[in-house]
Amino acid sequence: MATSSFIHPALGFLALALILPVLPGRQWKWLLLLPPVIAIWSIFTVEPGVYGMVPYLGQQMIWGRVDKLSIVFAQVFAIMSLIGMFYALHVEDKAQHIAASLYVAGGFGCVFAGDYLTVFLFWELMSLGSTFLVFLNRTRESVLAAFRYFLYHTVGGLFLLGGMLLRYKATGTFAFEHILPTGAAYYDWLILIGFCVNAAVVPLHAWLPDAYPRGTVTGSVFMCAFTTKTAVYVLARGFAGWEVLAVAGTVMAVYGVLYACIENNARRILSYHIVSQVGYMVAGIGIGTAMTLNGAVAHAYAHILYKGLLFMGTGCLLYAAGTAKLDKLGGLVARLPWVMILYMVAALSISGMPLFNGFISKTMTITGAAEAHRTMLALGLEIAAVGTFISVGIKLPYFAFWGRKPTNWEMKLKPIPWNMYAGMALAAGLCIAQGLYPEMLYRYLPYRVEHAYVPWTAWHVLQALLLLGFSGLAFYFMRGIITPHAKLNLDLDYFYRLIGRGVLRLVCRPVAWVDDRWTEVYRTGGLRGLLLLAAGTVWFDKKGIDTVVDGSAYTVRNIGRAGAKVQNGNLQDYLALAAVLALCVFGLVWYFG
Repeated sequence: MATSSFIHPALGFLALALILPVLPGRQWKWLLLLPPVIAIWSIFTVEPGVYGMVPYLGQQMIWGRVDKLSIVFAQVFAIMSLIGMFYALHVEDKAQHIAASLYVAGGFGCVFAGDYLTVFLFWELMSLGSTFLVFLNRTRESVLAAFRYFLYHTVGGLFLLGGMLLRYKATGTFAFEHILPTGAAYYDWLILIGFCVNAAVVPLHAWLPDAYPRGTVTGSVFMCAFTTKTAVYVLARGFAGWEVLAVAGTVMAVYGVLYACIENNARRILSYHIVSQVGYMVAGIGIGTAMTLNGAVAHAYAHILYKGLLFMGTGCLLYAAGTAKLDKLGGLVARLPWVMILYMVAALSISGMPLFNGFISKTMTITGAAEAHRTMLALGLEIAAVGTFISVGIKLPYFAFWGRKPTNWEMKLKPIPWNMYAGMALAAGLCIAQGLYPEMLYRYLPYRVEHAYVPWTAWHVLQALLLLGFSGLAFYFMRGIITPHAKLNLDLDYFYRLIGRGVLRLVCRPVAWVDDRWTEVYRTGGLRGLLLLAAGTVWFDKKGIDTVVDGSAYTVRNIGRAGAKVQNGNLQDYLALAAVLALCVFGLVWYFG
């Protein structure tokens, strides 16, 4: 138990989400920067330890497990939240800022959680916030994508919930600790599946390229940084050394770049590259050596910065031109030069170019795989690096800013706010600084290694340059094949759609058959019966109800007429009638008495 204090970074974002709806005027926008600043200060000053133990239903919920692994992820989360908020300062829609705040708070909560209950609580908060970042784009496609996204993550959350409850029943604890693959039970595999959904592990990845391109311009910047990297954190925390992750990560790395090379939408290209780049991290976690685990953590850190910058660059294209489809862009380099320059910083970073942060992180994972004698895995990761430079480093900027087109002065461009450029510049500066000074990142890596990894060697630099040169040559020969076309390439969601259609047919056909039979029965027998019933009610109305009502009316009328005849105005007749009535009354009293 720690003795020093700890301000949980999630608290500032939760507070911001609560007060934003009631803040008047426009000055509230500058408050968006306050929670990230507080988070950065808190994370860089906190001492390792356990904070915030909350008793709940006889369990201890740990909200603040602070160690080297949680600190390094929280650092980059805090930095990216500041960059993202700066990039979104121009957005007037408070709902987007509220959703982003809840989303970021969920990411921080998962990183510092010490038990599965706390993980699940903030895991679902992330799902809710990110769903609205897609939904609030307010197009038909984004609404449908948000529904699919939420449905997918609900299923993943159910796997996590089921696994943790079954694990508690078997072990009597919700403690979130490392699980050895040799002693794993079926409930541990359920938890792993739940985590792999958020990590976009193939074949559980189709939600990512479906939702991220349809999110808001600023919302997708947040989403590319938090969901999958939170999943990388929990996998590193609980499932390091699992062989299935080593293989799955390599498959992700190759699979993602293959689809990215044939896509047309710039944000969809980047979405597939999230699958690919997270594959490096998952593979490093699965191999499980100190070198590959550090490589996975370092690559997660670097990836958040350069992937956020990539989404900010394509977000500027979407904001200014109204589209992110490469077949509709081109010839914009003279009109958006700073967007192109800042985008290329990120493109060279993700490609592993020396001088940029991708070079110091990606090579660590590949080197660690080779040193662990996992030659096939290392080879697969190298192949994925080739596709990365082809699609993100060459194809996307070529067709967006050049594309064999003259300067496009006819396309109407919306002016890009200064804060979007400022957010991109912050991310670009960090990508370059970490590439030049790797110790900025390496000093925070959580795992101790025998020999420190040194990226700046002649072999590593030559290897990277040869790989990038080969990639450029490959693009030159394949430029006619990978030219973007206006179509949607279905992924494994094709099979999900087949399953959905099958379920609809399975349900709708029996229901339709029953409905047809019932319609026929109603037409032949039911309608005739209803007509007979109607005729009976008419007869009853005339003979029964009308007879009683009309008979009562006739009787009252006849009595009235008799009374009218008696009342003739003759006093002698009234006296005689009164005498007769008196005699009748007297006779009755005498008779019964």
